[in-house]
Amino acid sequence: MRIAVTYENGNIFPHFGRTEQFKLYDVADGRITASRVVGTDGQGHGALAGLLRQLGTDILICGGIGGGAQSALAAAGIRLYGGVSGSADAAVQALLDGSLVFDPEVHCDHHGHDHEHGCGEHHCGQPHSGCGGNV
Repeated sequence: MRIAVTYENGNIFPHFGRTEQFKLYDVADGRITASRVVGTDGQGHGALAGLLRQLGTDILICGGIGGGAQSALAAAGIRLYGGVSGSADAAVQALLDGSLVFDPEVHCDHHGHDHEHGCGEHHCGQPHSGCGGNV
């Protein structure tokens, strides 16, 4: 199994569509066997689901994520654990231990402080009202 985490300086990056790196964890028999950090090559939002699929990702742990990206992940067969913050390594270990605290109703949370780039404009895949963020 491969787990990907939006990544920056050891922590979970708070917005899926803007992450510049993922940390990938290979897991066998309930434990981490390898990990590495990969760049996104400037891709963003829905395109990142395709990148994760190419990397063989089964599970994604992230902070905020828009509806379009959630749909793209679901279509790629990648299970989502969103609304998570803190240490990337600790989050993966918590997932493996069955104690990860996540938000099954996670939404695009970047609206308001970066309003000039609304969901429809930055390819979240949904109009503002459909993203789940503040309008």
